[in-house]
Amino acid sequence: MAAENDAGRIVIAGGGLAGATAAQTLRSEGHTGPVILLGMEKHIPYLRPPLSKEYLLGKAAEDTVPVVPEGWYGENDVDLRLGVSVTGIHPDARSVDLSDGTSLHYGSLLLATGATPRRLTLAGSELSGVSTFRTLDDSRRLRLSLGAGGKNVVMIGSGWIGMELAAAAATYGNKVTLLGLEDIPLAAAIGPDLGRFFRSLHEANGVSFRLPASAREIIGEAGTVTGVVTDSGELLRADVVIIAVGVDPGAQLARGAGLEMDNGILTDASLRTSAPGIFAAGDVANALHPFTGEHHRSEHWSNALNGGKVAAKAMLGQDATHSTIPYFYTDQFDVSMEYSGFPTLAEGAVPVIRGSLERKEFIAFWQRDSRVVAGMSVNWPRKARPGAQKTIKALISARTPVRPERLADGSVGLDQLLPEA
Repeated sequence: MAAENDAGRIVIAGGGLAGATAAQTLRSEGHTGPVILLGMEKHIPYLRPPLSKEYLLGKAAEDTVPVVPEGWYGENDVDLRLGVSVTGIHPDARSVDLSDGTSLHYGSLLLATGATPRRLTLAGSELSGVSTFRTLDDSRRLRLSLGAGGKNVVMIGSGWIGMELAAAAATYGNKVTLLGLEDIPLAAAIGPDLGRFFRSLHEANGVSFRLPASAREIIGEAGTVTGVVTDSGELLRADVVIIAVGVDPGAQLARGAGLEMDNGILTDASLRTSAPGIFAAGDVANALHPFTGEHHRSEHWSNALNGGKVAAKAMLGQDATHSTIPYFYTDQFDVSMEYSGFPTLAEGAVPVIRGSLERKEFIAFWQRDSRVVAGMSVNWPRKARPGAQKTIKALISARTPVRPERLADGSVGLDQLLPEA
């Protein structure tokens, strides 16, 4: 049984953005009880988006990556334990076992255990020069490996991370070949026409594609990678091989504790799990979204940021729901893209385009039943008021039908698309 003085103790399992944001929010909302933040890595909690973008490209220093400066934790009486993880959960006793051999009782427990990269069972995947990509250490290593240019890089995976890493590698002057299971990269996420847009962007910058294709074997000499054999038998020379074929939610702890699962940890809109006192946020949470009435699991930083805040407020007994419209962004070569909305609702819809794909400046709107459910802006002038993403989010929230020709008509101001206009 937990002691009475444990009732106010909040344990956060996971030292990423969701966990760190939850700790910040607990203190900003006035919680004075113990907060223990457990991080598996030796680094203080950091942001992941720069790892495949600004930091990887040398445009941002490492001191820009942490969520908050290291001194914040001590100044705010947050017990940050690095290199320590939860190894077991006992919901009935409200206690957790830790990797250092100790245990903790909790009043509330937040599972913010993130996700882990999927690995391929390929011969040669253990060779030096072959890696997945997820952590700050991965980005450091890749930055050193790619920075001088002149290498043969094989990227396995044609999703957002694979495309970002391919762009970074090519920007450094490396020869990049990308393998993916899709006929068109990113088509599953944004449809074939916009997938072709990104493929053309990459090809114009020297990236070669093998689609659809997969790796059959990775070969090497003296323990170091030298090439990749594709399923068609083609041998691609390789000094660096990066495997980016998606991630799996880090839900083993929750599964072992008997929590309800389905593509991650199932939660309600306040991020409560099926066990009293246990919450989940970030990549690992498959949360009920009030807008759709369906569960959604998102692996983007906005979800972790907002989810950490909601979970903290809910743990304090506040009426908080995770109702933010999903958002993410990508930077590839000279293209900066932002996306807001629900990919599951947009699936199969043909986007309405405002602007020009050829000029690389446009907005794509996806509709279902004449209502905007998602939108993507590419190199859209941020000085425009209201901004493209603000308009997209407002249109989604309004659920108001909009004629496609009006969405596409550049003579109609973005503000005129909004219901009050």
